[in-house]
Amino acid sequence: MLNYNPLACLPSSEELPDSDDTPVDNELQDLIPGLLKVLLAMAWPERMDWFFGVDMGIYYDPDLPAIVPDGFLSLGVERFYDQNLRPSYVLWEEKKLPLLVLEVVSQTYRGEYSTKKAEYAKLGILYYVVYNPFRRRKPRLEVYKLVNHAYELHDGNPVWLPEIGLGIGIEQGTYLGIPREWMYWYNQEGQRLLTPEEQAQQAQQQAQQAQQQAQQAQQQAQLLRERLRSLGVDPDSLT
Repeated sequence: MLNYNPLACLPSSEELPDSDDTPVDNELQDLIPGLLKVLLAMAWPERMDWFFGVDMGIYYDPDLPAIVPDGFLSLGVERFYDQNLRPSYVLWEEKKLPLLVLEVVSQTYRGEYSTKKAEYAKLGILYYVVYNPFRRRKPRLEVYKLVNHAYELHDGNPVWLPEIGLGIGIEQGTYLGIPREWMYWYNQEGQRLLTPEEQAQQAQQQAQQAQQQAQQAQQQAQLLRERLRSLGVDPDSLT
């Protein structure tokens, strides 16, 4: 008697489109999730149990089109799929829901506060993060957590996410040479993770400080030798 495996009949990630081919009308929809992905790669260099997708389709039903957030984070999955990059994120293959999804609002709303929010809640995704750079009177960053099948807004900036072990928030900074408000990950002490540019700048400053300290030590040693000579003492005889 043959064993029937219904999953074997479903399309694979290689057979499904990787996104909905909807062009972004705001460059931040790519740059912000891209920055979050880079920061995670720097914070978790040895971890291979996470995946951050950018503008990638999440397939949750073989009969429905994918839902495509600007960014999403999954934990407990392979960092690389079959030693290659994932073409899409297929739930019946991954068997892990994303833990967090991110939407960056464009100048034209695409259901970030209504239909998409309801879809993510129905899927059971724990955190829903919305960033609206065009808001002036309302908070630009909103972080929702799923409680009893409904999203509850969490106040604060940054907001600590214990299931991830990081916080998420916004503040002024510079990324890719662009000074503006960016979204960052934060540690438990509320300190934001540095961008690659900032880490390089910090390393350069530390190297310069070390060089200055070495020069100061040499100058002090030379002054001491000159002082000893003025007292009639040969400093070389003391070594």
